[in-house]
Amino acid sequence: MGTMRNTKFFKLLVPDTRIYMIIISLLIIIISIYNHVIGIIGVFFLAYLLYYNLKITNIRREEWTQYIEGISSDIDSATKYAILNLPIPLTIVEFDGTITWYNPKFIEVTNKKDLLEKDIQDVIPNFNLREILNEQQEQVQQVNINGRHFEVLYNIVKLSKNHASNYIIMLYWLEVTEYEGLKKKYEEEKPIVGLFQIDNFDEVMQSTEEMNRPLIAAEIEHRLNIWVNRLGGFIRKYSKDKFVVVFQKQHLEKLEVKKFDILDEMREINLGNKIPITLSVGIGAEGKIPLETCDFANAAKNLALGRGGDQVALKRSDKISFYGGKTKAVEKRTKVKARVIAHALKQLIEQSDNVFVMGHKGSDLDALGAAVGIYRASKNRDKEAYIVLNGSNPSIDGLTARLYEKEEYRNNIITCEEAKTKIQPSSLLIVVDTHRPNFTECPELLEISEKIVVIDHHRRGTEFIEETVLNYQETYASSTCELVTEVLYYMDDKVNIEPLEAEALLAGIAVDTKNFTFKTGVRTFEAASLLRRAGADTISVKQLFQDDLETIIARAEIVKRARVINETIAISTCEEPIESVQLVSAQAADELLGVRGITASFVLGKKDDTMIFISGRSMGAINVQVILEKLGGGGHLTVAGAQLENCTMEEAEKVLKETINAYLEEGEEE
Repeated sequence: MGTMRNTKFFKLLVPDTRIYMIIISLLIIIISIYNHVIGIIGVFFLAYLLYYNLKITNIRREEWTQYIEGISSDIDSATKYAILNLPIPLTIVEFDGTITWYNPKFIEVTNKKDLLEKDIQDVIPNFNLREILNEQQEQVQQVNINGRHFEVLYNIVKLSKNHASNYIIMLYWLEVTEYEGLKKKYEEEKPIVGLFQIDNFDEVMQSTEEMNRPLIAAEIEHRLNIWVNRLGGFIRKYSKDKFVVVFQKQHLEKLEVKKFDILDEMREINLGNKIPITLSVGIGAEGKIPLETCDFANAAKNLALGRGGDQVALKRSDKISFYGGKTKAVEKRTKVKARVIAHALKQLIEQSDNVFVMGHKGSDLDALGAAVGIYRASKNRDKEAYIVLNGSNPSIDGLTARLYEKEEYRNNIITCEEAKTKIQPSSLLIVVDTHRPNFTECPELLEISEKIVVIDHHRRGTEFIEETVLNYQETYASSTCELVTEVLYYMDDKVNIEPLEAEALLAGIAVDTKNFTFKTGVRTFEAASLLRRAGADTISVKQLFQDDLETIIARAEIVKRARVINETIAISTCEEPIESVQLVSAQAADELLGVRGITASFVLGKKDDTMIFISGRSMGAINVQVILEKLGGGGHLTVAGAQLENCTMEEAEKVLKETINAYLEEGEEE
């Protein structure tokens, strides 16, 4: 290509004399016609001119070639000098990574000699040559060499055909240590916002003698101040039980490793208080602006509170992490919130044209019982109301059969498809016993209604219904039916419901407390007594739990098949081909807790060819919610579940055991 350009340039400098010679030849021919002597003389002159022109042309061509070659030689020398003295490290390697040449700067960086014929990835272990070769587009890699940071640029060069290798790779090592230092400093100094709230401040103070109350308040602040001072941050109290904390991001990783030991420090306070002090903490990190970081912290704190408190929720821009949450939610003795919620819900019902109530998919007695209670509250306000239920299942067959005996319920229990045709944006949609949008009986209704109420007793997960006009989520409650019963009482100063509806609510409480054994507080018995006075028959409630012989045998087989790990945890599988496999597995997990020495149980069952579900139960010492949450599930400290897709029973059991062991190891570290 270079030779072609030189030829064209040469032609521009050297005029084409052939035209002149042709013209002279024509003139000599014309002269010869008129005068032969002069013509012959002209021929001799033409011959001399041709000889002279050819000689001069050859001389000039030789001079021009020498000139071009001289320039090329100078350029080659300059290029060699520039490469040898390049102010950045340069390495030439073969495609297999063999080093064929390097400049002195590269030796300075690596502090190694005699690198020829060595593999570049042996010299610099964290450099990946294959990643460069496999990329379609040019890629910049970052590597660390002896504590210095470099960006690696590359250029693939094609060589002449007679070369042993067709291609070589030139690697340019651009140092970015200073930039990386500034970047790290910028990241470490980013502000982290923490919102701290004492979960049970009022309850702690009420349970403490008056003379010790100031000591407890002072000790809480003292411990928080010491903890924050260790981080080099600051803390400000903005309410009797709420604090805002700001510190730098460089301390966040240490706090995560220690799993936010401030939770344990708070529980250790013992100055006459009969109830342990617990914290709900929301940490916001990696917001684009301080306002966004604060919003993250607020959302995280609401999650921590919704999950029962005594834990830290850390919200980054792309994920949420939880720490703690291994103690039971403390029952709140005051019913002020229940009264406020009842008043607000009453107004919402009265201001709506109609009301739709739905629970979760695969409804149970707690979900259906709560839906029946809300349905009655709406009918008491003379509003058109519907219960959304896509179909019965073994756990609610007894209750649905009784409900369908009444014409009112036959007409007003509708499917999801029917609900979508009836609901309007102005309709009030009340979701009970779940807060996860995709887990509701009919998620499409959430997109239509502009007024959504959530009443639930489960610990809040990362997925929840966000845009609600009213959210009543209390994790201390035994069941959603307990919450609904209190709401019904405060709406009309009494539980104004029919006996069948009272039995539905009482059955919901009984099933979630395992007949008033687990997660049962004072308010649970108060709610049950209200329902008993409203006409609930305990014998009728008991009949709702009766099972057929096939179910009882299948449950016994699961218990018989149980294996004990870590001396206190029972694991079993449900391999019986029965229709109500999920219900039987849950019941078997409950029964396994009756075995002496067992503190937690897990039963795995096959829902279909691609999905394995897990039912977890605990006596309280082990938090099954934390364990199954790592597998994508959720629930409560003592009752939880999860579903695993695209795995076999053996694979699911292996993953479960690994998760349990990881949980136990974390507990030992704490």
